[in-house]
Amino acid sequence: IRMKKGYLSEYFDGVAAKCLSAVEVNLFRSNQHEFNGVRSLRRIFGHATGRQHFPAVFLYLDDVREPVSEEGFMTWYDAREAHPVRSEYRLYFPDTDVSRHAEEGDVLIIGKRPDGSLMVVISQGGSTAANQILWLFGLGNLSDGGFSVRDEFRDEENRTRHAVKTILETLGIVTREEDESFLDDMLASFGESFPCTRVFSEYARKTLPDLNPREDPDYVLLAWLEQEEVLFRTLEKYLITDRLKEGFGDDVDSFISFSLSVQNRRKSRAGHALENHLEEIFISRQICYQRGATTENRARPDFLFPSGGEYHDPFFDSNLLTMLGAKSTCKDRWRQVLSEAERIPDKHLLTLETAISTAQTDEMRGHRLQLVVPEPLAETYTTAQRDWLLDLRSFCEIVSGKQKKSGGRLLL
Repeated sequence: IRMKKGYLSEYFDGVAAKCLSAVEVNLFRSNQHEFNGVRSLRRIFGHATGRQHFPAVFLYLDDVREPVSEEGFMTWYDAREAHPVRSEYRLYFPDTDVSRHAEEGDVLIIGKRPDGSLMVVISQGGSTAANQILWLFGLGNLSDGGFSVRDEFRDEENRTRHAVKTILETLGIVTREEDESFLDDMLASFGESFPCTRVFSEYARKTLPDLNPREDPDYVLLAWLEQEEVLFRTLEKYLITDRLKEGFGDDVDSFISFSLSVQNRRKSRAGHALENHLEEIFISRQICYQRGATTENRARPDFLFPSGGEYHDPFFDSNLLTMLGAKSTCKDRWRQVLSEAERIPDKHLLTLETAISTAQTDEMRGHRLQLVVPEPLAETYTTAQRDWLLDLRSFCEIVSGKQKKSGGRLLL
């Protein structure tokens, strides 16, 4: 599940990043929409001949709101082009809804795509979104005030593919990975339709028969999830291609309805897949659990250990109870877990979210919520955060230890 060399370079030829100063934020909000003295950007834009216009997609990201997106252009030119020896490079950008969101300390990323277009991302300083993008491009300290530039990506084979793919998708870049070698078998197994998520998750696991969840649950979980995603996209492409070829004519409502159904199915499947594969790991390690048991106020934790029966037994030692929420992405949704099991003050939440901000993880700790992150994804976090994080293997060992004390049996 590591990256193949050159993977990131399929989507970007180069990137530049900087932290926005108060002066630069004022530039965004004034009529002087230019960065001056940006000679370092020649590594991305090349030598300016006349005014070079680049089509661009602008994005603003934070950890609360939906992304703000707008299309426009940027202009690269040499203000002293006629001078025989002196150059003064400038980068012009338009006024957009994205630029109007900019604040001092926000992170600006300018990425040049292989087709010559640009992706311009402003992310809130110190946010998870900013951390993820800086990790994605291998850009560290931005405190010197200038642009940090990368025009090659040689070390990406050491990065976890799941992390890279999910961050690219937050930027609206869908990584198309399919495996048609399984298509005939899927059609023979499921016909011309999607099976229920539990059945599809089981099928995905069977296509990777050599993986042992008892040996390395962290690696196996990500491998199963990645395999299911590839198989799902393969089957999805086959099933919806004919509908797309038919087109929608001038029926906008039908197009929107179809698009929403595809998106909703993807989101629903991703969430259920995570729970399905976690469940198989718990079964393989003979851990007592109950999925979706009801607690107070009709709350339904994703996993309750050892079961809802013990949870509602007032004589059962609450110290031997554990709950685990499972969320592919966190954002502010992690707070939902806090009210799901009143008898268990110390909550656990497993997430696939990468590079969550220190402010967020500190707040989680303050609410006695322990984050569980598959070990390969921990590399996206700071050293101090990694000392606190639990990986899946460690979580399983904690629950198994409690199970031995309680003498529980496996509940399916």
